[in-house]
Amino acid sequence: MTHSNAAPAAPREWNAASYHRVATPHLSWGRTVLARLPTLGDETVIDAGCGTGRLTAELMEALPHGRVLALDQSANMLAVAHDYLTPRFGDRVSFHQVDLQTLALDQVAGAIFSTATFHWLPDHPRLFANLWRALRPGGHLVAQCGGGPNLAALRTRADVLMASPPFAAAFAGWSGPWEFADAPVTADRLRAAGFSEVKTSLEAAPAVLPDAASYTEFLTSVIFGTHLARLPDEPSRAAFIASLTTQAASDDPPFSLDYWRLNLSGRRPTA
Repeated sequence: MTHSNAAPAAPREWNAASYHRVATPHLSWGRTVLARLPTLGDETVIDAGCGTGRLTAELMEALPHGRVLALDQSANMLAVAHDYLTPRFGDRVSFHQVDLQTLALDQVAGAIFSTATFHWLPDHPRLFANLWRALRPGGHLVAQCGGGPNLAALRTRADVLMASPPFAAAFAGWSGPWEFADAPVTADRLRAAGFSEVKTSLEAAPAVLPDAASYTEFLTSVIFGTHLARLPDEPSRAAFIASLTTQAASDDPPFSLDYWRLNLSGRRPTA
């Protein structure tokens, strides 16, 4: 595995094996986004936030003579992706641990693809400027992340829980890990970074987990890992997730997640 010189400013680690197993909604959304990515089949494409590589494999299949730079902030994610992808694709995919907000690549890619990543990065203007610089002239950015009212009901419950006596000290003064931008703001940010042919939109993408155990694992591995890292011990982490799971059991339907996806695309002009 290779690494870039830019180390993550604030490493965020994941239970990558669990994520690889349970993040099925993200896989289905990502396939729709991947279908919108223009490729010739022989270019270099950046997968910006490759995770465990499930979608990267499908991207590689669309590039029979191309290469992928698989970027992620998490060493755990990259390790799973490396083991998952290398036997099939060899050195046509390379792995780089990097914070996209400090990305310093210059005109290396014909396209950039990303799903379920950008909302974890607070500085979108800086992110988009870095991605524009990494594209070759004429290259496309096609991405999707959480946006707008994404998980609003769940976040409201979590906010109440974080303010309650057992947890309040751990979350005091914390603004949270996410930037859920809306479509007009994102379009303005993309144009300010230099992109043309900008398109942005929000779409509802509700998901329902089959049972309490699945919901618990999904919240733990996919949504609230950064929250749980702030809690002092395993019993408090388990209690935090258990409270949210108990409340979700009374929803209609039970164990549902009010996901909203922000679609965004743009092109680096040729001139």
